[in-house]
Amino acid sequence: MDVSHKYIKMIFFGYLTVISSGAVLLLLPFAHIGDLKIIDALFTSASATCVTGLIVTSTSENFTFWGEFIIMWLIQIGGIGYMTLVTFFFLYLKNNLTIDDKRAMKHSLDLPTLNVIDFVKKIIIITLFIEIIGAVILTYAFSASHSFGDALWYGVFHSVSAFNNAGFSLFTDSLMSYNKLFLPLATISILVILGGIGYFVLIELYENKRFSIHTRIMIWGSIFLILFGMVLFLSIEWNNQKTFGEMNLYEALLNAFFLSVNFRTSGFNSIDIASLKDSSLFFSTLFMMIGGGQGGTAGGVKITTVVILIVAAIYILKNSNQEPNIFQRTIEQKTINKAIAIIMFSSFLVLFTTLLLVETQELPFIKILFEVVSAFGTVGVSTGNGGILSFCEQFNTFGKSIIIILMLAGRLGIFAFGIILLGKAKQKHFTYPKGRILI
Repeated sequence: MDVSHKYIKMIFFGYLTVISSGAVLLLLPFAHIGDLKIIDALFTSASATCVTGLIVTSTSENFTFWGEFIIMWLIQIGGIGYMTLVTFFFLYLKNNLTIDDKRAMKHSLDLPTLNVIDFVKKIIIITLFIEIIGAVILTYAFSASHSFGDALWYGVFHSVSAFNNAGFSLFTDSLMSYNKLFLPLATISILVILGGIGYFVLIELYENKRFSIHTRIMIWGSIFLILFGMVLFLSIEWNNQKTFGEMNLYEALLNAFFLSVNFRTSGFNSIDIASLKDSSLFFSTLFMMIGGGQGGTAGGVKITTVVILIVAAIYILKNSNQEPNIFQRTIEQKTINKAIAIIMFSSFLVLFTTLLLVETQELPFIKILFEVVSAFGTVGVSTGNGGILSFCEQFNTFGKSIIIILMLAGRLGIFAFGIILLGKAKQKHFTYPKGRILI
């Protein structure tokens, strides 16, 4: 078996183990209130571990404090990657890693080298620092309407959930009650952005070194998508009385910013998603498909993948005699090929599962498409079930199982998930003659 295939399979089964263990813990009497179906426990555990945020049972109403605590830790494990925690644990025990440990970690985080020890330590430090700062600010923001004890727990939980782009909330209306307040919405947004741009970018920002091409693409790409999303949603929803229509300019800008940030990477909402126009829902699926940065807590096909394809397409259409390049750096053909494969396979998976669910669930197409893309992009926003739960709460066991698979595919990464499904190609030491194909 190919070495990389071996480690990808190990990571895949590791996520399955975490999800299964989390479901078992949530099914224990001390963790939930009332009845909890096995499929719902498995769905909740998968949604937390895959840092998605889709819910089929109320986090605050159907789980005890210990249940919420388990969900928070599943989010943390899924967000920074269980391999990161395993590696950190091994470092603590033996202060060294075998070559196999390093290879597994390299594939888990898609690192360019096997120098993982310093990288893991920096991830842990940066994550804890950002989450603690976020928790302090959110505790202060929530203390205005809650006791200090409750505000502290809400602050910690939402900070972890936001930085890991999970979108789980302990409020039944997510953050709709705070849609006129700058501090909680801005803090959550910043945490989501920091988690979504990826650990590679955060470490470069932390070390204050000269930015790599990856970091520059991520920073400029994120800024463009956030601003473009704000303008797009404001223009569509400006006169919608159920969303921005009754807000003043400041409130509309604040909530449009929050919506644009969370549509790509996280599942928090400050307005009722079900009240958005169909055009907003459609365009939001494009933002969710793009997602955030490689090696971070966000899902989707990643900003860098989309940028690479756009640049390559422009050079091809211009019939340029130069190889595709960006920031005075040439993009390798194998990188372009990988980006094409990711986009093609992701699109096929989303369309196929949407068709499958439309035929088996007998529910509206646009809402199913929205839910499928949200699951695959590990975003977690939903048009809702008419109450406080996600739209997929209306799915039967088969439908929920499909969503679980999509969330796992999105968190593992479509390239790794494709290798799990299709296997690794055998190496061949010959080439066929070139054929002339008209396109």
